[in-house]
Amino acid sequence: MTLREPPLGGVHADAGAKTTEFGGWEMPVEFDSIRTEHEAVREAAGKFDVSHMGEIEVSGPDAAELTNRLTTNDVTALGPGDAQYSTITDERGDIVDDTVVYRLPADDDPDYLFVPNAGHDGDAHERWVDHAAEWDLEVDVENATGDYGMIALQGPDALGLLGDHCESPESISRFTVERRTVAGVDCLVARTGYTGEDGVELLFDADESEAVWSELDCQPCGLGARDTLRLEAGFLLSGQDFHIDENPRNPFEAGIGFVVETGTEFVGRDALERVEAEGVEEKLVGFRLQKRGIARHGYDIVDDGETIGTVTSGTMSPTLGEAIGLGYVPVEYAGPGTELSVEVRGEPKHAEVASLPFYERA
Repeated sequence: MTLREPPLGGVHADAGAKTTEFGGWEMPVEFDSIRTEHEAVREAAGKFDVSHMGEIEVSGPDAAELTNRLTTNDVTALGPGDAQYSTITDERGDIVDDTVVYRLPADDDPDYLFVPNAGHDGDAHERWVDHAAEWDLEVDVENATGDYGMIALQGPDALGLLGDHCESPESISRFTVERRTVAGVDCLVARTGYTGEDGVELLFDADESEAVWSELDCQPCGLGARDTLRLEAGFLLSGQDFHIDENPRNPFEAGIGFVVETGTEFVGRDALERVEAEGVEEKLVGFRLQKRGIARHGYDIVDDGETIGTVTSGTMSPTLGEAIGLGYVPVEYAGPGTELSVEVRGEPKHAEVASLPFYERA
C-alpha cells in the first residue's frame, strides 16, 4: 500500500528525520531523539507536523444539526471561533473516533471544521454524507484533508515565539480559533494541543507548509515525542486506547464522559444515557510501575496471577523518570493507590493506580 505523504515530507527527509507509518501516512517519528524533543516542549517550544490529521468541512443551513447528531458534545453551544473536544460514537455508544470540532470565525466559509484522527478522514466524510442524505439535511460536506497543512507549536515559550510572526497570539483564548497572518501566510490559529503544554495548532493552505514551518525557529519534533507528551498528560490515542473493532469502549469507560451531552440527539445517545445511569464495569486508569520495566500496549494487567485487564499505552516518562501507562481494569481496581501488577516479558511488575494526568503544568 502506498503511504500518504504530508506536504512537508521532503523537508523532513532533508532534515534526516526517521519516519514511520502511522494511519496510512509516512510521518517523522524523531528528528534528534525522543528525549531531546520531549524536553524541548516541556522546557521551551517544539513544532510538530500534524498534517496527517484529517480536516472535514461542513457548511450549509443544517451544518450544525448534522454535526450535533453525529458527535456526543453539544455543537449548538459553540459560538463563532469556539472549539470543543468530542467523540463520534456508533449506535451502541462505542467510540468510533475522537475529534475536535471548530465553529469557524463568523466570516469564514465553511461554517464548521472537525478534525478526525489520521486515516479516519475518509470514513468520517462518508459518515457525514450518508447521514445527511438519510436525514434529508441541506448541507455540504468536503474532505479537505489534502488541502490543509497543519503544524502544532507547543511549549511554555510557544506563544512568545509565535508572537514574532503574527499579531497577539496570547489574546486567543483556550479552545478558540482565530484568523491570523503567520509569516505572511493566512492561518487558522487554534489554542489547542495534545501535549499538556500551552500552544497552538495552525491550519493553512498545504502549499504554504514549508513557509510556515521554516519560520518557526524551534526544535522539530516527531510522533515519538508526541506520544510520550500526550501520555504524560493523560490524553487518549485513537486506535490504541480505544478501537471500534479490537477494543470497543464508550466515553465513560475511557474516562471522557464529560464529552457526552445526553440532552442532545446523537447516534448512540440512548445507549450512553443507560451507561451514565447504570455505571460501567471497567474503566481506563493510569498506573505507575514500581519496579524497573516498561508496560507496553497489549501487556496483561494482573492481580494475584489472574488477568484483570490490558495495557493500552505505556512508556518511560522522560519528565517523571518512571514507567507509566494506561489500561482498562474492573471498577473495583480503579481507585488511585490500588495495587496491581503488569506482566512485562512474563514477569509480574508491581504497579499502582495513579490519578490522571501524570503531568500537569503548575
